[in-house]
Parts: sequence; structure tokens; C-alpha cells
Amino acid sequence: MHRREIQEAVDRVVCSGWYLMGAELSRFESSYADFIQSRHCVGVGNGLDALTLIYRAYIELGRLAPGDEVIVPANTYIASILAVTACGLVPVLVEPDPDTLQIDGNLIERHVTERTRSVMIVHLYGRCAYTHQIADVCRRHGLLLVEDNAQAHGCRFEGRMTGALGDAAGHSFYPTKNLGALGDAGAVTTDDDQLAEVVRALRNYGASRKYVFDYEGRNSRMDEVQAAVLNVRLAYLEEENAIRRAHAECYNAIICHPLVRLPKAMPKEGDVFHIFPVFCDRRDALRDFLAKQGVETQVHYPIPPHRQRCFAGWREMQLPVTERIHDTELSLPIGPELKKEEVLYVARTINDFPG
Repeated sequence: MHRREIQEAVDRVVCSGWYLMGAELSRFESSYADFIQSRHCVGVGNGLDALTLIYRAYIELGRLAPGDEVIVPANTYIASILAVTACGLVPVLVEPDPDTLQIDGNLIERHVTERTRSVMIVHLYGRCAYTHQIADVCRRHGLLLVEDNAQAHGCRFEGRMTGALGDAAGHSFYPTKNLGALGDAGAVTTDDDQLAEVVRALRNYGASRKYVFDYEGRNSRMDEVQAAVLNVRLAYLEEENAIRRAHAECYNAIICHPLVRLPKAMPKEGDVFHIFPVFCDRRDALRDFLAKQGVETQVHYPIPPHRQRCFAGWREMQLPVTERIHDTELSLPIGPELKKEEVLYVARTINDFPG
């Protein structure tokens, strides 16, 4: 989508001869900060780096220390957890609410210990995970609230953008995201001046200025090509999210198969439907049936983080709500390039599933 404008933007970068830390990045950082309603936006290499650099910066500022606990959703993509473990912090997995599919606010407080220092919420599937209840728990216990906004660009909570609800947020602009680049790219948003300053240094080898290294940083810089592409696509984000919402409304109105469970409806303003998940105990059979009818689907995600080999020590964890979601989830086509008749075809084909 927007091929001509994107080609022109890329050509502009190529002709400029400036490929890193230039005008396109500055423009995107300013525009996205305005969009999110955040004081700072710091472009980085990808979404995992965005979250990791937030926690690294908090450690450098003395607000966290290795060994501190971070409460994270059990139902999430593994990057959310990798950002925590990469900083020597301890993830504490909390089950989701089976209706909202987001971290269960009723369970968070019972997992708070004397070592807990942060809560990470993940706006999974493009649905808002933030609640007043979660914010209140963080305030009462003095916990940093970090948002994983990788799947929720443009999502809102009571008029405020996700990505500007907590203390800091990590964003991914992987090509398939609602706001996607042509490769890997990410960003950190925050109102915290000190945090933004440290993240800016950490993304650039730890340099506070050229050849002066205050931290052991990394190379995690959003390049000018990706920033230029995002500058084009940001202008269309609200329009494309509205199309996603219309597709979701169509699915919710039409799908009525007794074996297929739909996600609980949320306020229309909020969701941006990066993913439209449905749930079926015969998920694989449904997926095969749809494929034979020409409907491509995905599974997000077949194996939950605590069952992954890299976290072998967690395999004895009992997280039945998370496991059921991962065993039954199927993602339907939802992108803005879809036509209404195609969405109707998908919904009606699901209703024809013989079960």
C-alpha cells in the first residue's frame, strides 16, 4: 500500500547520502511523539530492543537492579519476556483474563513481592491491556508501568493513546504491524526526560556525544530508510485502523458457529485489531478447512513462552488459561487491504465448517 509515496521517500534517502541518525529519523520521532501524545520518541532497531533498552536505562538510572522482579503476562509473544531476562531481571508470569485475553488485573497484586519493581502490560492483538485497576496497583506499590505496544499503534484508552499510559513504552514497526516499516524498526516513548536521554545513548553504543561513552550500549539505530517509510505510513494509520475495526465488526456480526468463540467485544474506540483471534477446540481442523476454501490463517502463538525450550525451567508451571488460548487460537485475515466482500466470505465460510 502507498507504493508510490514509499518509493519516493526511499529515493529521497538514497539521494541524500545520509542513512543514519538524520532528518527522516528526527521527523519520525517528532511526528510519532505527537501522535502518541508523549514527550519523547526514540527510534531504535526493533521492538525487542525498545523494551530491552527501557529496562537497561532504568538499571543505569538506579531505579532497577538485576534480580528485581517484573510482572509480565503469561499470554504474550516471547519478546516481552526476553526483554526482561536480557537485563538480568526476573519475569513473573501472570495469567490473562479469559474474556479480554489481557493480563488479569485481579491477579497482579497477589504476585507483588518485596522484590517486585515493575509491571509490563502487553496490548496483545491490538487490544488495550491498560486498566485503572492496574495503574492503581502500580501507584500503591511504587512499580514502574511499562507498555509493550508492538501490536497496538493507534489504540486508545478513554481518549489517550496506548504507548503514553505508563512510564515508558516499547513499539515495534515490523512490516506486518499496523504501522509497519520495510524491515525491522522500533521506538521507545516516554515522558521521562532522564529515561529518554539514557535510551538515546544506549542505542548508539552508549555514547552521550561522539566518542564519549557513558554506558556499555549497543548498536540499535532506526535507519533513515525505515524512518522515511514510517513517515509515509503514519499519515494513513488512523484510516487503516478504521478499516480494521470495520472488518472486526463484520466478523463479530456474521460469525455464529457453535464451535467458534469470538473475543469479547471492547469499546469501539479502543481496539485496532492487529490480529483478530477466534478460538476453537478443533483449531487445526478449522484451519485446514479454511485453507481448502482459499482462506489463509495464522496461529498466534502455538507454544506459550513457559513451554519453550529456552525457558526449560518453567515447564512445570501450571498456566491453564494461557495454555488453552495457545491451543485454540486462530487468527483471521484482518488487514486494511482486504475488501468487505472478502471479509464476508471468510465469516460465512467459518459458519460452514462441518465441525
